[in-house]
Amino acid sequence: MSIEPKSFLYEVREGVGTITLNRPERLNALTFEVYRELTDTFAALRDEEEVRAVVITGAGRAFCSGGDVLDIIGPLFERDMAGLLEFTRMTCELVRNIRALRKPVIAALNGTTAGAGACIALASDIRLAAPTAKIAFLFVRVGLSGADMGAAYLLPRLVGLAKATEMLYTGDFISAEEAARIGLYNRVVAAEELETETRALAERLARGPSFALAMTKEMLDRELEVSLDTALEWEAQAQAVCMQHPDYREAYEAFVGKRAPKFK
Repeated sequence: MSIEPKSFLYEVREGVGTITLNRPERLNALTFEVYRELTDTFAALRDEEEVRAVVITGAGRAFCSGGDVLDIIGPLFERDMAGLLEFTRMTCELVRNIRALRKPVIAALNGTTAGAGACIALASDIRLAAPTAKIAFLFVRVGLSGADMGAAYLLPRLVGLAKATEMLYTGDFISAEEAARIGLYNRVVAAEELETETRALAERLARGPSFALAMTKEMLDRELEVSLDTALEWEAQAQAVCMQHPDYREAYEAFVGKRAPKFK
């Protein structure tokens, strides 16, 4: 295994790479080191063929409470504009790498999800949450723009402009149930079932046709900003490419042979 982070846990099992933020005493707050290693890990996962789906979760009672006040917020006051931009661009690179990874990314939100932690969840493809997983984009409450780490781009696409505006303007927490109701979370599951249900979904996707899933994720991202005609043409081309992939023939032969397909 080439991915060996020092600041969080990582394991691969049954085609699923699991990242566990592991600073429970600090509610898994992000340090400079955690940011950097997460960013590098999601970049490296592009080339990890054994990993076909990714789960990110937290240890303890929080998913991630955002940037660590002691490790990050204080030291940022000592930076000039160039140094500040270096940091903010690095945090945005993390979101970019999550979205650019053409593999399913599932956020298992085991508890409080706030600030940068909310943005990491937002950048994931699917969000499963425990009932305690309240969420907030806290930035304006500390004098920062609510538009951070792609929040103003991604959040309206999930919950609509009106609700996104309210959440980013106020920085208020909403409950897990409310997050599911507005479409921010895919669903809420009992805390004791979150790990099992997340792994079942991740393993199901890991067994699926990785090329077709990658193409689906790419189309979901690219078609957000184009006309219907352009989107239809892109989908026609993408589907034609998938029809030439061995997984398509394998699905057909498995159906004819009355067996389960074995995708590459």
